[in-house]
Amino acid sequence: MPEVVQAGGWGLLAGCALLLGAACGYALRVPQKVIAWVMAFGAGVLLSAVSFELVGEAYEQDGLGPAALGALGGAVAYTLGNMWLARRGARHRKRSGHHGDESQPSEQAQSGSGLALALGALLDGVPESAVIGVSMLEGGAVSMVTVAAVFISNIPEGLSSAAGMKRAGRGKAYVFGVWGAIAAASAVSAVLGYTVVGGLPVAVVAGVTAVAAGAILAMVADTMIPEAFREAPMAIGLVTVSGFLVSFALSHA
Repeated sequence: MPEVVQAGGWGLLAGCALLLGAACGYALRVPQKVIAWVMAFGAGVLLSAVSFELVGEAYEQDGLGPAALGALGGAVAYTLGNMWLARRGARHRKRSGHHGDESQPSEQAQSGSGLALALGALLDGVPESAVIGVSMLEGGAVSMVTVAAVFISNIPEGLSSAAGMKRAGRGKAYVFGVWGAIAAASAVSAVLGYTVVGGLPVAVVAGVTAVAAGAILAMVADTMIPEAFREAPMAIGLVTVSGFLVSFALSHA
């Protein structure tokens, strides 16, 4: 099978975890603490992947300076995009909606918030998926740790956000349309990560990897950990470390 097709397939697999989580969040009444624990576990998995698979790889390819600058650039880009979307109703896009002051707004409450939520989901998902394709550039084999990290983290993202969308009055077609589109975009992002970045110099590949790492780390800090801490503050540290260690163990298996 051509490697570009493999990249798209792995990206789609990781993206489909969003649909799986959304189905659980929309159809089931999942306890808030369970959502928080799963979110924290996913955050820990991503933190480990960023540390050892992304920033570490960028450092080995081109040194500390490009890795650090790239990570900062990714964090800045994500933060600016997040701020823009927050003003348009996507501030609490990963909130499951059980707190009135921190819930997703309905379209009636804030016009355009539905589109902002969809764009926010895209902003969160693209860097994760792109690094799946980038991970195939060395040796043609995908980094299973990266795929596992993105897949595991996508489940709580889809779960919590879909539950919030439902409580905000958005219908099944909208909810699953959004997450289906993001799953498809994940496949495209992985393909672009493999094809576009693959033709660039090693130093540029290192920079792109670091940028993605910075964006993912900013996303974890801005959206995932706050949602987890909001519902179960006493257990979040332990659960996050557990996710970190699982991902660490996979990367050294």
